[in-house]
Amino acid sequence: MGVRDSFASRARSPLTVSWLIIIVVGLGVWTLRTAGLLETLEMAAYDWFLRLRATPQAHDPRVTLVTVTESDIQSQGGWPLPDGVLAQAMLRLLQHEPRAIGLDIYRDVPVPPGSDKLNEILTQDPRIIVVTKFGEGSSAGVRPPAVLQNTDQVGFNDIVVDPGGTVRRGLVFLDDGQTTFYSFALRLALLHLQAEGVAPQADPSDPRYLRLGRVSIRPLEPNDGGYAAADTRGYQFLLDFKDGPGSFPVVDLATLLAGRVEPRLVRGRIVLIGVVAESIKDHFYTPYSRGLEVEQHVAGVAIHADIASQLLRMGLDGIPPMAMPAESPEVIWILLWGALGGMAGYRLRSPVRLALVAAGGLLTLGLGDFLMFSRGWWIPLVPPAMTWLLSAAAVTAYMSYQETLQRAALMRLFSRHVSKEVAEAVWRQRDQFVEGRRPRPQGLVATALFTDLTGYTTVSEGLSPELLMEWLNEYMEAMAGRVSEHGGVIRQYAGDSIVAIFGVPVVRRSESEIAQDAVNAVNCALAMETALRELNQRWRAEHRPTTGMRVGIHTGPVVAGTLGSAERSEYVVVGDTVNTAARLESLDKDLFTPDPDVNPCRIFIGETTLRYIADQFETDRVGDFSLKGKEHTVGVHRVIGRSRADRPARAKEVKR
Repeated sequence: MGVRDSFASRARSPLTVSWLIIIVVGLGVWTLRTAGLLETLEMAAYDWFLRLRATPQAHDPRVTLVTVTESDIQSQGGWPLPDGVLAQAMLRLLQHEPRAIGLDIYRDVPVPPGSDKLNEILTQDPRIIVVTKFGEGSSAGVRPPAVLQNTDQVGFNDIVVDPGGTVRRGLVFLDDGQTTFYSFALRLALLHLQAEGVAPQADPSDPRYLRLGRVSIRPLEPNDGGYAAADTRGYQFLLDFKDGPGSFPVVDLATLLAGRVEPRLVRGRIVLIGVVAESIKDHFYTPYSRGLEVEQHVAGVAIHADIASQLLRMGLDGIPPMAMPAESPEVIWILLWGALGGMAGYRLRSPVRLALVAAGGLLTLGLGDFLMFSRGWWIPLVPPAMTWLLSAAAVTAYMSYQETLQRAALMRLFSRHVSKEVAEAVWRQRDQFVEGRRPRPQGLVATALFTDLTGYTTVSEGLSPELLMEWLNEYMEAMAGRVSEHGGVIRQYAGDSIVAIFGVPVVRRSESEIAQDAVNAVNCALAMETALRELNQRWRAEHRPTTGMRVGIHTGPVVAGTLGSAERSEYVVVGDTVNTAARLESLDKDLFTPDPDVNPCRIFIGETTLRYIADQFETDRVGDFSLKGKEHTVGVHRVIGRSRADRPARAKEVKR
């Protein structure tokens, strides 16, 4: 039974519950992540990192764009451009010895005049790559020129678009279940790499992976990075967009046809011919697009240039595509930030400090993620940030709730017995004082004070119940005020008796503090005597009963804690010290009988209390007595008043 209770207690501890909250929050965020509900935010963070990383670069020395503008279309008499115009553009480029020419303009049907000339150029020069559109579902796609059907000079120009219309992925292979098709950008890149002696090959560690030079391209999986169940059919990889907007030199079609193109922009390069005119609608958004306005989009030919350029960097420069952690490390990463956030909420009680730490944690996470991003690792930002904030908020809310319950329990225990200042001191020291929602048992040294009225039975028989309770409440109110003024805790009201403890609930750490409690207890008893004398004078004037009071005071070790159930508990102080104080109060009731008018209070103290009060009070030794329940005799002393040296300063209070 004890083992089960101990386990249950640990299971309900704030630390255990905080860890459960962290785990639940982490699993909840992971569920949101796998369900794709965080993908939009994660993609926004990815785009932001790309823009932050971007630096102005010189034009890519390996790729050039030839663009067909709106003005070119108008000057050629409309769209589509005749085959003869495209043939002339090819010839102009071939004069300057490019490594590859990519025609990103469909030619599934001839557009005379000049069709024969174009077909001749296409079939005679293997450096020219044309586009096709991959057919899927109800779409039949777009076929390449008939003369290049089923040749290595054809590549599909399909572009993968994420939800929201942004391009972040490159596609290099597709298949229809029987045949593998190469992308337009890959065909162009392979021609350039071939001239450098680099050929595609299978990765030695996994033949399914494409290897270009020293770099293996791991195909993108559905849940890589910030994606959730993404369509990763074919062979995809993340685009790094390191070239950025404006990284490729651009020549418009009119300039090329006029023969004014600089040879250096063509020689040894990949040259892509494509349309940028608004009327053709071949435009896409990239991470560099800061909005969905028209001026933010990028022509499809520029996207293919980005893909080809990145493939060249892999094969020639050894720069791998963006890497991503596997699923297990990602889960650990998310839970780790949840644990850090939860522990911050558990440790920090100040809202200002918690807000500063939360902001600092987000800043640290963001900077760390960006640093890794700059080094080629995409580590998700949104899930760990959410677990960090949600765990911190949830644990903070839980701890705040626990503190509310804890404070209410403490105030319920002590508000009736101690001053507001003492109760606040208990609350400030709750980490050492409280276990769960109740004070933990403590061994300490305190001074116990017992009081009882003389002749109470006679008084109660002579008054009606209403008048008796009124009379008794006046007495109790006056005495309780004196106990509170002297730092005591009223432990119990029992009929006409009062039990007060000096030295609880805050533990005294030094002998001087223990001595001060003893002095306070004796001073309290003398103040009670003064208050009772005043009450007796008023009661006599009102023709009501007067009374006397016996007081027993003893100092020594006690145990303080709570007794009772979770619903109803009581703060108690137990020990031989308390029992001894009770015996001193009731010792030989006929000895030094209180006089209601002159000396209404008889105060007996034990030897230990006498040692602590030193010479601050005038006392008489009564003798050694065998108290009930005690094996050895106890030295008993009667307090007469304050010492003569102290009386002038206390004259007003003592009234003797």
